[in-house]
Amino acid sequence: MRFYILDDLISSVKVLENIIESKNLGEIIGSSTSSEKAITEILAKAPDIVLVDLLMPVKDGITVVKEIRQVNPDISFIMVSQVVDKNMISDAYNAGIEFFITKPNNRIEIENVIKRVIEKRQMASVLSGIRSVIGTPETTSPSPREKIAEEHINKAKKVLGSVGMLGESGTKDIINVCTWLENTGLHYDSKTTLNEYADSLGEDPKIVKQRIRRAIKRGLTNVASLGIEDYYSDSFSEYSHTLFNFDTVRNEMDLLRGKSAYGGKPSIDRFFEGLETICEH
Repeated sequence: MRFYILDDLISSVKVLENIIESKNLGEIIGSSTSSEKAITEILAKAPDIVLVDLLMPVKDGITVVKEIRQVNPDISFIMVSQVVDKNMISDAYNAGIEFFITKPNNRIEIENVIKRVIEKRQMASVLSGIRSVIGTPETTSPSPREKIAEEHINKAKKVLGSVGMLGESGTKDIINVCTWLENTGLHYDSKTTLNEYADSLGEDPKIVKQRIRRAIKRGLTNVASLGIEDYYSDSFSEYSHTLFNFDTVRNEMDLLRGKSAYGGKPSIDRFFEGLETICEH
């Protein structure tokens, strides 16, 4: 099994690493004390099991679990936290975790819980293999067109996750629009697509576009931050020129640096067209 550990205390990260390595439970492919950095790395590396703390700055563990499961529901989560509030623990299970372990860390309990999660994943893999052999209805093969559509939608979700947009309400609208376009075989049309989507929801197109614009603005800010940290990174180079106009990104970078009082104004049409381009190529 491949593990990723997220905890804002580096000492807790080291304890969990030691348990996994000393008991030969699997390979640790990454760790972080930053929830936002962890989301990007987890989506990119796709570990089998993630051990995550609940109480962290910026984004708590429940938010992290929800955002990652939107893109990759196959990852198993074990939450390790000092929280004892029943409502918060219930929220964590509702978000999709497998087990909740209360700190301080009990090495035996952690080892046993990890083994149970590993066994559950292995059993699911065995059952999936059996279904593929006996040809149960669950293994009905999608058509080539359906496969391509699914690949495009999953790629779109990964891109949205990479630019830190999964927590925004407008991002759900973006995913829904992408899904609708893929299922119908249509391309994004600046004059009709969002109006038709809003009509299908029974909502005012202006409200829908406002939600989407806020989500895209969040992505713009995150891409601009990435450019400030690493101007020559592949992700910055790709997203700043496809999802956004580069002048818009540069204006947002100037705002973040304190050089300007005005940030960039992203274009919804440019974003959708760029997202479509990335997914298709």
